Amino acid sequence: MPPTSIKSRFGSRIRSLRDDRGFSQEELAERAGLHRNYVGGVERGERNIALENIVKLAKALSIPTRDLFTDFP
Repeated sequence: MPPTSIKSRFGSRIRSLRDDRGFSQEELAERAGLHRNYVGGVERGERNIALENIVKLAKALSIPTRDLFTDFP
């Protein structure tokens, strides 16, 4: 089985944190100032997300940016 891509692992981490907070994709996107479809693409590992958007998501999830890169599944 091929290794999981970093984009997929990051997307899974975002989804897990979003689910833990009870946010819908739409709510997370609104809090982060991003489009709902973009957040969905990130969670599915389809987007090569920009650093600015990583910071926006961390703020929307109320966590330090570095915590988005820990506990990858």
